[in-house]
Amino acid sequence: MIGDPVFWLAAVLGVVLFGVSKGGFAGGFGIVAVPLMALAIPPAQAAAVMLPILLCMDVGAVWAYRRRWSRELIRILLPAGLAGTAIGTVAFRHLSSDGVRILLGAIAIGFVLYRVLRRAERSAVQPPSVAKGVFWGTLSGATSFIAHSGGPPISVYLLPLRLAPSTLVGTVAVLFAALNWSKVLPYWWLGLFSTQNLLTSLALVPVGLSGVALGVWLHRRVNEVLFYRLIYTFLTLTGLKLLYDGLT
Repeated sequence: MIGDPVFWLAAVLGVVLFGVSKGGFAGGFGIVAVPLMALAIPPAQAAAVMLPILLCMDVGAVWAYRRRWSRELIRILLPAGLAGTAIGTVAFRHLSSDGVRILLGAIAIGFVLYRVLRRAERSAVQPPSVAKGVFWGTLSGATSFIAHSGGPPISVYLLPLRLAPSTLVGTVAVLFAALNWSKVLPYWWLGLFSTQNLLTSLALVPVGLSGVALGVWLHRRVNEVLFYRLIYTFLTLTGLKLLYDGLT
C-alpha cells in the first residue's frame, strides 16, 4: 500500500469528488481525481489506483439511475468509446500526460465559452447527431483510458441536448461503467495492477461509495437550472486547473 501521507490527502479528496460526480452532482469534479493523485505519484500509477475504485462506484451509480438512461445515445456512444479505449491502449506509453491535461482543459473551457456566446440559441434543442456522437465518444474513450478524464468530451456532446438531469446522469453512468470494464484487460497487459496499487484501491473503495451516495443525495435536491449552471461552473474550474497543470 502507498505510504505517502500527501498521496492519501489528495486521494481521499479526489475519490470523494469523483464519487459525488458519479452520483449525479457536479459532473466536472470527477476529472480532477487523477491530477490530484499525480501530485504525489506518477499519473499512470494514479490511473491504475483509480480504476478498481471506479468499477465499484459504477455499480452504485448505475443502480441509482438504472431506469433513467437513454438507450438511443448509448447505441451511438458506446461503440465509439470502445474504439477510443483501443486508441488509448496503443497510445498510452507514448502520450505526454501534460499534453492530455492541456487538451482536456481546452475542450472544457472552449465548450463553456461556446455555450455562453450562443446563449440566445439555447432553446433550439437539436436531435442527437450520430457523427458528432462518434467523434466525441471516441475522444472520451481515449481520454478516459489515459486519465479517467472522459467527462469534458462527452459533456460537449450531451449537454446541448438538454436532457433531463437524471437521464443525463444515468446515460453517463452506464456509458462509463461499460468503458471502465473495458479497461481492465489493457491495464493488466500494461502492467499497472501491482499489489501495492490494488491494496491502495481497496482501502479507498469505501470513500468512493460514500461519495456516490452523497452525489445522489445532492442531485435529488437541486433544481434543473441550478444543476446545469453548476456543471458549467465546474467544467470551467476544472478546465482552468488542467490547463494550469499541463502548462506548468
